[in-house]
Amino acid sequence: MLRALLLTLSVVAIAHAELCKPDGQNAFKVRISIKTALGDNAYAWDANEEYLFKAMVAFAMRRHSSKSTTQISNVLLCNVTDRVSFWFVVTDSSKNVTTVPGSEVEAAIRMNRNRINSAFLLSDKTLQFLKITSTLSPPVEPSTPVWLIVFGVVLCLIVAGIVFLVVSGIQKHKKKNKESTERENLEEKVEVILENGIPCEALDLKAGHINGVFAADDERFTSL
Repeated sequence: MLRALLLTLSVVAIAHAELCKPDGQNAFKVRISIKTALGDNAYAWDANEEYLFKAMVAFAMRRHSSKSTTQISNVLLCNVTDRVSFWFVVTDSSKNVTTVPGSEVEAAIRMNRNRINSAFLLSDKTLQFLKITSTLSPPVEPSTPVWLIVFGVVLCLIVAGIVFLVVSGIQKHKKKNKESTERENLEEKVEVILENGIPCEALDLKAGHINGVFAADDERFTSL
C-alpha cells in the first residue's frame, strides 16, 4: 500500500514537472521587483509568498466562471529564482494531469489583476506577467459631479458676457460724451458772424478798425 502511494506521488511529481517548465504549453512567466516597488520596506519572497501567489491565482480562476473548482494545489510554480522570477501553470482540477488553456488563465488574471497587485503591494510594472498585457486602470471618478462642472462653466461664461456688455456700454457712453464736449468747445472757439449775408470774422473792438477810404483821404490832405 505504501509503495503504491509513493509510486503515485512520484508519478504525479513527474507529471507536474513536465507540465510546469519554461516555455511550456500554457505556462506563464512572472517577474517581481519588490525592492524597486517598496525600497527599504521590501519583504522577502519565501514559501509563504509563493503560497499567497498560488492562492491569488486560484482565486482569479475561481472567479472566472468556467473554472470555479480550481484549488491552490492546481497552481504549479517552477524555476523560481532569487531575483524573484518563476513560471506557473494551472492544471485542470478534473484531471490534474493537463493544464488549463492559456487563454482562460490570461482572461482570469486580467479580470483580477488589481486584486493580485494589491495582495503583494505591487503594480503592473513591478509584478509582471510577461505574456499577459497590462490592464488599464479604472477611470478616476471626479469628486464633483460632471453636470455641476458644466453648469459652473456655462454660468461663468454668461457672467463674463454680461460684464463685457456693461463695460463696453460705459466706454461707448464716455466716448460719446467726450466727442460732444469737444464739438462744443470747437464751436465756441470758432465764431463766425453773418453780416448782410456775407460771413466775416469777429472784430477786435479793443484794437479798433481802420477804414481804408478815410486813411487814403488823410494821406492826400496831410502831405504838403
